Amino acid sequence: MKKIFSLILVSALGGALTLGTYKLFLEEENVVAAQQNNTPALIPTHFASSNTKLPASTDTNFVSAAESTINTVVHVKNTATGSGETTMEDLFYGRQSQRPQIGTGSGVIISPDGYIITNNHVIDGAQKIEITTNDNKTYDAELIGTDAKTDIALIKINTEEVLPYTTFGDSDTAQIGQWVLAVGNPFNLNSTVTAGIISAKSRDLDPSGRQTQSFIQTDAAVNPGNSGGALVNTNGELIGINTAISSRTGSYIGYSFAVPSNIAKKVVNDIMEYGNVQNGILGVVGGALNSKNAEGLGVEETQGFYVSEVQEASGAELAGIKSGDIIKKIDHAKINKFSDLKGFLSTKRPNDVVQVTVLRDGDEKTLAVTLIKNEVVNIPVIGTLKKPTQKELNQFDLDNGLIISKLSDKYRDEWEADGIKEGSIITAINGVKVSSIEEVESLISNRSRYEPLRIEIVKNNGEKVNYRFR
Repeated sequence: MKKIFSLILVSALGGALTLGTYKLFLEEENVVAAQQNNTPALIPTHFASSNTKLPASTDTNFVSAAESTINTVVHVKNTATGSGETTMEDLFYGRQSQRPQIGTGSGVIISPDGYIITNNHVIDGAQKIEITTNDNKTYDAELIGTDAKTDIALIKINTEEVLPYTTFGDSDTAQIGQWVLAVGNPFNLNSTVTAGIISAKSRDLDPSGRQTQSFIQTDAAVNPGNSGGALVNTNGELIGINTAISSRTGSYIGYSFAVPSNIAKKVVNDIMEYGNVQNGILGVVGGALNSKNAEGLGVEETQGFYVSEVQEASGAELAGIKSGDIIKKIDHAKINKFSDLKGFLSTKRPNDVVQVTVLRDGDEKTLAVTLIKNEVVNIPVIGTLKKPTQKELNQFDLDNGLIISKLSDKYRDEWEADGIKEGSIITAINGVKVSSIEEVESLISNRSRYEPLRIEIVKNNGEKVNYRFR
């Protein structure tokens, strides 16, 4: 008996060492969207481990929050057509191998007449959107509008029933350490509720800095299929839309991320009122401070947004913000990094007035700034673009395009040597005709970091040329 017990003990230790080595050295961590395209095999629970443990105390009760939310979260089915595996019949008959592709995720009912908020990536490319409610009723949904920058989409179902819905909470008042519930449909398992705490706020997941977002980070378990689901506080108020997970395996192992409800609410209201998102621009250029760049800039502060340039005729310039100022606060929101600034401004529209507190020469000043509509867009390597007048378009016999108002200082000599000057017009980006600032921003921000940038330019002499950048 002792020998058998020893053998079992050695085997168990060997298995634990093998698993530990695999976890430590072989797995790589990735941030992935929590959307499900295929239903994976279920893993037996005795192999699973949880990073979220509830305390033994019964002071926190999640029952009422779960009951008020669970019937407002729906299953979202996205049907699109894509290229499938080519068969012998396809080759023989010369057919294109097009197959229906199914993606699934979650959504949150936000009004009694059927408006539903979800993630843009859940319904992206959909030819048909189907909604299944918690009581197993199925509806076809209409796409109302999307915003790829914030990864938010608004869809609607038509029904004579008065639907249960979740009300928006104030994500700005959410605190680190606060209990939250994530409600969604992971792995096609309807109406799943998990609990955790807010681990961080204003998280930016894009290391390139091109698509700076401001997420709520939690340790509530979120898995593929949870995308577009609800993150609620213990009062059952919506404080976020679950969007992504940090994972080595493609499934939850520790952290998940949600678009703050204040941003999501503003995007939805803009889509319903204007048909697109209205962004209020402060009018400053710069970057977040840390110990390294603070030393290079000759400042002692290691937190805040350092203003390196103030845009002409912007609200910031008119209010008196200057180059060298350090933005420390806007209204009630502390600004320690760029995602703090970006997250706050994402809840504002043109003509909104904000109180900006800056540090200048050791003294704090609070200035009232009126946000403006973005009238320019900057393309790396090329420079600043703005919308041309009809006269400027007629000069080149064009019906679309954006004019180069300022060439990049770094590459000005190269451009001018090639005949590109201020006044030249960009007519297309990556094969898509452009006519507005919003179109250019969308094309630039949605481009893969590995995708080349193709620009069509009409020179000042009327010659049309194409450039390709990596």
